[in-house]
Amino acid sequence: MSDFPWLTVLIVVPLVGAVVTAAMPYEGDKSRPKQISLGFSLLTLVLAVVMATQYDADGGFQFTETHEWINVFGAHYALGVDGMALVLVLLTTVLVPVVIGASWFDADHGNTKAFFAWALALEAASLGVFTATDVFLFYVLFEASLVPGYFLIGHFGREGRQKAAIKFLIFQLFGGLVMLAAVVGLYAVSADAGHPTYLLSELSQIQIDPDTQKWLFAGFFFAFAVKAPLFPVHTWLADATEKATPGTSVLLVCVLDKIGTYAMLRYCLGLFPDASQWATPFVVTLALISIVYGALVAIGQDDMLRLIGLTSLSHFGFIVLGIFVFTSQGTSGSILYMVNHGVATAALFLAAGYLVRRKGTASIAAITGVEKSAPILAGVFLVAGLAVLGLPGLSQFVSEIMVIIAAFQHHWWVGAIAVSAIVLAAWYILWMYQRTFTGPGVTAAEPVADLDRREVGTLAPLLVALVLFGFYPMPLLNVINPAATAILNQVGVQDPAPTVVGAEEGR
Repeated sequence: MSDFPWLTVLIVVPLVGAVVTAAMPYEGDKSRPKQISLGFSLLTLVLAVVMATQYDADGGFQFTETHEWINVFGAHYALGVDGMALVLVLLTTVLVPVVIGASWFDADHGNTKAFFAWALALEAASLGVFTATDVFLFYVLFEASLVPGYFLIGHFGREGRQKAAIKFLIFQLFGGLVMLAAVVGLYAVSADAGHPTYLLSELSQIQIDPDTQKWLFAGFFFAFAVKAPLFPVHTWLADATEKATPGTSVLLVCVLDKIGTYAMLRYCLGLFPDASQWATPFVVTLALISIVYGALVAIGQDDMLRLIGLTSLSHFGFIVLGIFVFTSQGTSGSILYMVNHGVATAALFLAAGYLVRRKGTASIAAITGVEKSAPILAGVFLVAGLAVLGLPGLSQFVSEIMVIIAAFQHHWWVGAIAVSAIVLAAWYILWMYQRTFTGPGVTAAEPVADLDRREVGTLAPLLVALVLFGFYPMPLLNVINPAATAILNQVGVQDPAPTVVGAEEGR
């Protein structure tokens, strides 16, 4: 493997793109900032794909870089990816150019270049979070990712967006403040062990006493539960997705929020294995509440974008459930779920955004009969919606069934509660589709234009991924499974042995 600093370049390219886009003059062609930002995002995607082709699925952390940063308390500029980080890096680099293409006209009413510059900045921060292998560096980038998120929500979208942005920021900053106390606690633990450090590889080797583990786990988990989000610290999510542009919602829900569940695996389980098992009953309970509550609340929504945002509360509950049942199938399923949820929900948000732009409203009650005049839009919306509800043959079903099987292995009643959300998901997705796309058609005076070539082009990669990984998920699982096994080994648990009826009698 070459010594080329792949991960640093992946972070720097979109960051430079954000600066170049922001530095464009206000006068002149408004399409120029869009073209520049799209070019930088595609370059980042190409670099990520080339890097991925050199990844050895069984090789653990790769493309590592470690440099001293703040020597006085053992902070390093340290990067690396395993299978889990790699698939999330690829998800991020795929979704950002899709969002830029889909949002081509969404920001024209304001500072056009700012939207695309902030999108690239969020990509750079997210890639840094997914690849950081130093806890202090992770914390800095974790907090830095809030800045582009805040401006994307507050400056672009519908009326009330500023309030939603402030709510988003308050929740996230409070979670980060709690985590900062735990980060400082980790420094104290490593100093007591004789070598102050924030390197993940070194911290994972330190024996932390059980009570200290519980306090540190609580600090990290709270911040990640807010980010994910998980019940009951989820209330910023619906407001943000309702008021922000669809492209911003994709970046928030499908990229930024994945940091929360990714970090639960990387830091909660990786650094505090005993505390993670101690907290399992509590976390599983929160996950089940999120699964059912998110689905029930989504059913009662009239705003289409708010409804889609609340469905993600239910899906993040599935991801957290898969993490904390502590089986290889559940862990692999949760990581795969992060990828598949990102693709399916992105497609649904963007398709809904195209419909909202055409109708001028997100109210489900105010839209009807769209499929008669816009059959392509209707078809794309339906496929994305069926993927979100977990239809067999589409990618999210694979990860969902893996988590559900693992839930039944944990306890039968945990699996039974999780399964109920599948019925609820079919209810809110099909109910939304039926009310907006079927029924009486629009009048000739109010035609709904179908998707144009640019819009179809932005959605096509997502639809291909939904079908491809629905029938053949092994390319992703071959990368994910070794990382999931390594995480469980760190926790010190093994898959439960299968129960064979009659084995005691020798049959």
